[in-house]
Amino acid sequence: MTNVTKSGVAAAALAGVVLCAPAALAQRQQSGNGGDFIVDGRLRYEHVEQDGLTDANAVTLRLRLGYEQQVFEHFKVLGEVEGVALLDDDFADTVRARPGQAIVLDPEALEINRLQAQWTHNGLTATLGRQRIILNNARFVGNVGFRQNEQTFDALRLAYRASEHLSFNYIYVDRVRRILGDDSAQGEWRSDSHVGQVDLKTDIGDFSGYGLLLDFQNAAAQSNQTYGLRWTRAVAAEPYRFTLGAEAATQRDYGNNPASFDLGYYAASASVQRGQWRLGMTAEVLEGDGARGLATPLATLHAFQGWADVFLATPPDGVRDLNGSVSWTDETLPVGRSLTLTARYHDFASDDGDADFGSEFDAVASWRVNQRWSLEAKAAFFDGEDPRFSDRDKIWLAAEFSL
Repeated sequence: MTNVTKSGVAAAALAGVVLCAPAALAQRQQSGNGGDFIVDGRLRYEHVEQDGLTDANAVTLRLRLGYEQQVFEHFKVLGEVEGVALLDDDFADTVRARPGQAIVLDPEALEINRLQAQWTHNGLTATLGRQRIILNNARFVGNVGFRQNEQTFDALRLAYRASEHLSFNYIYVDRVRRILGDDSAQGEWRSDSHVGQVDLKTDIGDFSGYGLLLDFQNAAAQSNQTYGLRWTRAVAAEPYRFTLGAEAATQRDYGNNPASFDLGYYAASASVQRGQWRLGMTAEVLEGDGARGLATPLATLHAFQGWADVFLATPPDGVRDLNGSVSWTDETLPVGRSLTLTARYHDFASDDGDADFGSEFDAVASWRVNQRWSLEAKAAFFDGEDPRFSDRDKIWLAAEFSL
């Protein structure tokens, strides 16, 4: 069976489930024996124009179907499958060979997304199996939720809430199930990695101290040890609400990484909200030493340094991102629950500011129609000033539903 035929069959199957699932499952989202059905879908169009490459046009459909069951007191299990169908495959995705064409990182996939057992008692939660993990703002560990094929982890996670103010996390990662899927050589990383985090709430703000010891057998160049501290604080001064943040981390070689390096990460942010309006500013620096840049291989990268995804890999001279944003939210719409409009401008340079990499303008409109449906229009326009980083424009239109 050809790839086109396979994709068509998968698309038809997923489309049929999308059309039938809401009607079939809406009335039985929670079953009589304490279980919960999981239905989560997204239909998205993505257009990419990039200098030197043929334009890409992708129409993809992602559907997750699962079930969570309380087996007995303190213990429950969850299983979830995920499928991604290509309704229009006029794009490169790193799995299908399309030399000279722009890339959209949403390859066709059908896999077990989550399969986990969880035990909770006296403040301790132990989760074993394939699971979703997001720590803090996902800068170092996340699920890459923007892409159609979610990143999950074959892992053991122990989370202990010692008090209202103090909690601990320990995670052992055996496999990283990456967004490129089973058909990619880089779709799964074999891992012998440890992640720890301590969270403390105080009168002067919330602190998170973390350490990542990442060792990947089939991605040695991504192995590293990172230690950091994050602080955030919200201050209400009616009619304003201020949010402040700062973070610093250091990264060195670890495990089977053949390189030797010592790099830093620094970030600071401030925002103010009044009524429907919110203004924010962020400065973020990922250092480079001339040979390599600081790596965040488990992060939700799309959320940082611009939605055009120019800096998914930190350049050898590092990257400095200075950006400002403005957003407006209306929750009193005559139709729908809420509408949020956001615009953001980025200025990119090397970590010391000597080299100008370019600038980017991002914008998004998100409309929450009701509890189950939402629509989104999103765009990113990158203007490069360094020959390593070509100009590119990206546009997305998406519809999402969940039960």
